[in-house]
Amino acid sequence: MERYLTVVEEKADLLRETADYLWDNPETAFTEFKAAERICKVLRDEGFTVEEGLANIKTAFSGTYGSGKPVIGILGEYDALSGLSQESGCTERKPLAHGEGHGCGHNLYGAGALGAAIAVKEWLKETGHPGTVIFFGTPGEEGGSGKAFMARDGVFDGLDAAITWHPGAKNKIWTAMSLSNYQILYKFDGIASHAGGKPELGRSALDAVELMNVGVQFLREHIPSSCRIHYAITDTGGFSPNVVQPHAEVLYLIRGVNNRIVKEIYERVNDIAKGAALMTGTKESHEFIKACSNLVQNNALRKLLHDKLVEVGAPVPDEADIRVARAFAETALAGYPEADPEDPIYRGIEAYTEEETPDFSSTDVGDVSWVCPTAQIQTATRAKGTPAHSWQLVAQGKLPLAHKMTVYAAKVMAAAVVELVQNEDLLRQAKEEHQKRVGPKGYEAPIPKGVVPRSMDSLRK
Repeated sequence: MERYLTVVEEKADLLRETADYLWDNPETAFTEFKAAERICKVLRDEGFTVEEGLANIKTAFSGTYGSGKPVIGILGEYDALSGLSQESGCTERKPLAHGEGHGCGHNLYGAGALGAAIAVKEWLKETGHPGTVIFFGTPGEEGGSGKAFMARDGVFDGLDAAITWHPGAKNKIWTAMSLSNYQILYKFDGIASHAGGKPELGRSALDAVELMNVGVQFLREHIPSSCRIHYAITDTGGFSPNVVQPHAEVLYLIRGVNNRIVKEIYERVNDIAKGAALMTGTKESHEFIKACSNLVQNNALRKLLHDKLVEVGAPVPDEADIRVARAFAETALAGYPEADPEDPIYRGIEAYTEEETPDFSSTDVGDVSWVCPTAQIQTATRAKGTPAHSWQLVAQGKLPLAHKMTVYAAKVMAAAVVELVQNEDLLRQAKEEHQKRVGPKGYEAPIPKGVVPRSMDSLRK
């Protein structure tokens, strides 16, 4: 095994401790202060030059090592989800005192990417080879699109390529096509009045929200089948039914295959909101919260990552891993179609393919992929059938299987980056492919200038 890969093994305890610290201290979008502080400390201790507050986001940062070209980025995430706290290893729903939980495995994501960056740093240090590795701490992927804000402000402009990963149920390259999205907060202001005594004097903002939702429901029939429109009423106007609600808010998330289609749907939703205000005699305003772009795949980098998945070799689950995963499959995952008590953990490595599989989720990695060649992998950190954004996933985020597959991901990413730094032809192929895919216009940020990141708490106020 290459020396830089044994570095990952030597740092396995550090990576586990970091992942578990993030799991124990879950923080949602743009409030990941403990996570950022912890990872930045590790980067400094490992000899990286750390820059904090990237794109004016307090929890966005970078750790840089090396000099000269090529410059390769490794992307790390560390944000949690609200409402998903769960006792570790428990196969029944058992929330902890806090309300957040790592329901998408970003505690592992951040630690694995960190391990890869450390390994590449050691290789650069020992060989003296020209090249630069940058670990990017990217906050707020869940509902915040932190990378999109960073891309808009030019944070990734100097990269020759970017590599990342995501915890999953298989060992594979990322083939899914992600959707672009816009998130907008619609606000309606009316007039309060006694709902029984003087209803004619009132103008209900809640009526406007409900009529808007009805209008959007009809719109769903007339948009491409690949698109999605989601909503959450964030302010119903109060708890007194005998008061005409003077203010109400609804948060919309619009998804489509690219930014152009999402923008078209967004403009139609705006018209529906205006119509709802006219029907109710209220005033409508809206606030653009965030957006992210669709993912631009890069086969040159995907083939590289697949080769490294095979070359490094997936760890074989031991009996303890299988026993725990089987317990989840038989109880917590009972009824989920992909759960398999007989064979509860994915083994091996999925075959390489250039096919792009349909997917209706979104990721702000998409914005990085418009700026430079980008690719990512998954490793099987959890039992088969475990759904993302679930308490069942949170419960598996500190288990030995999750830790060993995080180490595997770190090795694969490190091996890919070292290859990219040395192989000029491969990097050129990746860049040429990227240029063809993004076209002459290149990246056009979907988030307007002036829009700033919003935490979940700020949206609740």
